[in-house]
Amino acid sequence: MDNYSQMLAFMWATEHGSFSAAGRAHGLTPSAVSKLITRLENRLQARLFQRGTRSLTLTEEGSAYLLSAREVINAMAEADSLAEAFPNRVSGSLRIHTMTTFAKHQILPWLPEFLSNYPGLTVDIQVGAQYVDTFDQGLDIAIHSGVLPDSSRVAKKIGESAWMTCASPAYLARRGTPSRPQDLLDHDCFNFGFASAWNNWRFSTPEGVVTIPIAPKAAFAQGDLLREMALGGAGIVRLAQFHIGEDLRAGRLVPLLTDFDLPEKEPLYLIYSNRKHLSPRIRVFRDFLENRLRESPWD
Repeated sequence: MDNYSQMLAFMWATEHGSFSAAGRAHGLTPSAVSKLITRLENRLQARLFQRGTRSLTLTEEGSAYLLSAREVINAMAEADSLAEAFPNRVSGSLRIHTMTTFAKHQILPWLPEFLSNYPGLTVDIQVGAQYVDTFDQGLDIAIHSGVLPDSSRVAKKIGESAWMTCASPAYLARRGTPSRPQDLLDHDCFNFGFASAWNNWRFSTPEGVVTIPIAPKAAFAQGDLLREMALGGAGIVRLAQFHIGEDLRAGRLVPLLTDFDLPEKEPLYLIYSNRKHLSPRIRVFRDFLENRLRESPWD
């Protein structure tokens, strides 16, 4: 057990970048984390970290040990999950990473019911526009759209979403409705503030597929900020249907240039680590999510 505690402390320090941050995250003092790792280094007779004044750097031996430690920690987690044989015994912490818009519009509405069904389970939702593989640092599930990088992870398609060009009725009443994709060049448009395929406004025309070179009036890091600009009547945006489906149905936003829409839709994936036996806490979340998406399609 002491060996396992030492290994956990090593993984935490690697994840958080310092003994103090690792201790704060897991209810230990920095000295307790330091002592565990020192005992580990003494046992292995190898220095695992280069200690800096503000951060830690893995040594060559530390990097090699990290690979083995991850396998052991994953195996322990898999073994522990066998105790979760029944839904009412699902417990532990479920760490999820997804897009801010998906978390807000597709998870938060039913999350209270899910937590009520599994009172022994806690959920930690981290958000970011782009997929980053942090499964080796304790991530359980990622939910992201688009083209994913090749990896050994399991990626299960759970849906697909079109990208919709839209604006509020107030904006269209003030500035007019574009009738051709090229008309967008004469309108106030908004885009994402980072390099992404989401910034490519592509349409199907008699001349073929065209990409309109949008010069955004403003750019934002989050899709919800784009949505707020559109709802406020500031201009035209292009957002995923899972994000603005309710706004379109309610008439708060109006779809534009639908005759020029491409038939393609962007796939949405649920991603988890490639384990032979899926943890019950991951399985119940996956099943709950899939049921909700079947009940409430955004299109």
